[in-house]
Parts: sequence; structure tokens; C-alpha cells
Amino acid sequence: MYTEECIYTFLKNQGQLFDEPVAETYEEAEEFLEDCMAVVLDSLKEVKQYLDELGADVDGMSLDDIRDASEVFELPDGTWLVVEG
Repeated sequence: MYTEECIYTFLKNQGQLFDEPVAETYEEAEEFLEDCMAVVLDSLKEVKQYLDELGADVDGMSLDDIRDASEVFELPDGTWLVVEG
């Protein structure tokens, strides 16, 4: 379900969301993303809409604010991974 680059990006950058690593290997990272039902979205506008639908207070947030949110990971292909911590 998740691309290799998506999993490696999360594994490398998980510290932006968590104080301690939640995964140490590729397989653990993949399992973690599946367990928390992380999503990959095509644009920051979609990320903002997704977070709004989850009930997050994003009304006053700009797309730059969304980009800087700890649960949002920019992927190398230009898509966005959202991981609920």
C-alpha cells in the first residue's frame, strides 16, 4: 500500500512527530503506517481538507502551516504522508 520511498521517508523523519523512534527497520515502519492508517495525499490542499474532516482545527492555517505540521511528511515524489500520532 505504501511506496518504498514513503516508508523510508517516514523511517528517516519520524523524529519530527515522535520523541522516540516508533520503528527501527523498514518492516517496522511499514507495519506502523498500516496500523495507524496513515494516508498519502496529492497536495497540501488535500491534506488540509483531510485534517479538517478528522476534526482538526485548521481554519486559520495557511498551506505553509499545514506543511510544517509535525504529522505531515513531504515525500520525494511531491505527495504528502499524513501520520496521526
